[in-house]
Amino acid sequence: MAPPNNRRPGFSKRAQYSIFASYLLGILGAILGLLLLLISFIDPQGFSALRTIGAETMAPVSKSLSEIGGATGSAGYEISAYFTAASKNAAMQQELEQNRIEILEARALRQENERLKRLLKLNEEEPDSIAMARLISSTASSSRRIATLGVGSNSGLEPGQPVRSPEGLVGRILETGPTTARVLLVSDGKNVTPVQRASDSLPAFATGRGDGTVDIQPINIGSNPFKGGDLMITSGSGGLYSPGIPVAVVIRKTETGAIGRVLANPAKVSHAIVQPIFQAETMRQIEKTAATVLKQGTGE
Repeated sequence: MAPPNNRRPGFSKRAQYSIFASYLLGILGAILGLLLLLISFIDPQGFSALRTIGAETMAPVSKSLSEIGGATGSAGYEISAYFTAASKNAAMQQELEQNRIEILEARALRQENERLKRLLKLNEEEPDSIAMARLISSTASSSRRIATLGVGSNSGLEPGQPVRSPEGLVGRILETGPTTARVLLVSDGKNVTPVQRASDSLPAFATGRGDGTVDIQPINIGSNPFKGGDLMITSGSGGLYSPGIPVAVVIRKTETGAIGRVLANPAKVSHAIVQPIFQAETMRQIEKTAATVLKQGTGE
């Protein structure tokens, strides 16, 4: 049978001494506390001196305990930081990647806004433009270089009309549907564009090579006056494109002419405007002027 919990110390001297010492210490503590209380009432200054002496006596012990506690807390923090470093590092990497994506998106948005501003400015400078739309797609691996424009005959588009962007000439309308149109790009091998050098109006022809460049041949056979960096613009010959539209810049000479890089790269052009055929617009202006003069002559 288990012994009862409230056993007496019996004849155990150690147990008796322990009980007696605890009682004695309790009585002495009570007496000491009572004395200190009486001293605080009778002699406050003396009690303050005793309190100062006690604080000075316990200061080294308190300091040692404080240092031990600080060291223990610091060690615990370092251990915790070691085990949580991996998760914090992963979270920081994820946040860094998210910030990088946001920066790239903001940079792309800014470039798109700048491109649209240039396009709107071009549209204001060309009051006779027929439509402005997005280039939906363009061929990259086909033998033909054709792009699709997001407007068609419902917006007044017709085959032959020039298509340009702020960077330069994109091409001309090849076919039209009600809401889309196919654009024959300047770099297409069957597209020949009358051009001239911007610096001195030297006439030439630019023929597409199918790889984003054009073959520039001077009209005067036997001479090759081109050099790298020459800017080629439309000359207005042929009555299709209005003069002064940037087409290409010479990147290297050949035996008979030069190779030029097309300025309006369809892969980078998001929007474009469609202009009237230059000769047709000129004829309409001539007819309008003639009708005005005739009306003035008849006195109407």
